[in-house]
Formats: sequence, structure tokens, C-alpha cells
Amino acid sequence: MISPERVEALQSQFVEQLMPFGTKLAQLYPLFDRLVEAYSAPERAYHNLEHLQEMFRVVSRLSPSPEMILSIRLAVWYHDFVYDPRAKDNEMRSVEYMMRELSIAQVPDTHLDRVRTLILTTQYHNNPSNDIDIQILLDADLAILGASPERYQRYKRCIRQEYAHVEDADYRQGRARVLQQFLDRLFIYHTPLMREIGEDAARLNLQGELDELRRV
Repeated sequence: MISPERVEALQSQFVEQLMPFGTKLAQLYPLFDRLVEAYSAPERAYHNLEHLQEMFRVVSRLSPSPEMILSIRLAVWYHDFVYDPRAKDNEMRSVEYMMRELSIAQVPDTHLDRVRTLILTTQYHNNPSNDIDIQILLDADLAILGASPERYQRYKRCIRQEYAHVEDADYRQGRARVLQQFLDRLFIYHTPLMREIGEDAARLNLQGELDELRRV
């Protein structure tokens, strides 16, 4: 859970990003409030406002220039708006919500289509193209894998909380499969900077968790 001061900072950031489209403040504040409500749901141990805040920091670091990242930032805001660990269509439902909300904010269709494309890539975390926006978004979403051991341990516990409805044996099997899929990739990250600063740490974290799961 992040502090009220950080929520206020996120609100200022959200408003600043959308005001150039001519949206009135009276329209923007309810949009932000609905985002906070969604990402603050009690069952969200990891996919919450802290996750967004961490992603925004990574996006800022990876982006070549501020002018290039508007669509990425909008994708960050809405990519996990719908998050149900039992469902398979979270990304599509998040896109549908994003399209409605950002239409209220008068965001042009060209931006909406771009944000839609970006959000949908987070479903499988594959990047079949050299699209730098997709690379940045996916690396920001997975930056937690290369976090410090302490932060990764907290992340790991939070993910287990979000899947509390899954029996231990089934969770270990499913989680191990996901971790191995990441480890089997030639690279976990797409951008040169994330490969430089996070690839080795991510592999150590993932392998450590995988070893723990297999020892039980």
C-alpha cells in the first residue's frame, strides 16, 4: 500500500498526461478515482498502485525522450485495471475499460488504438517485433523479476496471496512452469539497458524461487 502523498503524486501525473487533450479537470478526477479503486482492491497484493509506481519509474528510465512515452504511460495505467487470477481475459477487459474511459478524456482514436495494442502484448509477454514501445512496456512490467532479493521475496509472497484460491501442490506446479518458461528464453528483457542492469539478477531470482518450489 502506498502513502496518500504518493497517491496524490500519481494523480498529478495522470492529470498532467491527459490535460493536453483538452479534458476538463472535473472529468479527469473521476477517471483517476476509478483507477485507484480498481488497483486498491483488497485482493491485490501485488498488482496494485505500487506496481504502477514502480513501472512508471522504469518507463522513465528506459524511454529515449518524454515525448515518446505518452502511449506507454497510458498503457501502464490501464494494463491491469481488470485483474482476476481466475480469468483468462483480463487484458481484453482492461482494454475495453480503457477505451471507454479515455474516450471520456477525449483521447484521439489513434492514441486509443496504440494503447490497446500495447496492453494486449502484456498477456503473454512476447515481443514479435522491434517496436520500442512494446519493449519498454514489457520490460517495465517484468522489472520486478530483476529487483533486489528482498523486494523479490516480497513480490513472491504477494503473488502467492493473489493465488490463495489455488492449492499448494497445484500452485507450485503452475508457478514452476511459468518460471521455467522465462528461464528458457534467450533473454528475459528486450531493451539493452534492462538486459544490462536486470537480466542476471532476474535469472538468479527466478532460479532461486524455482529451486525452492522443487524442494518442497
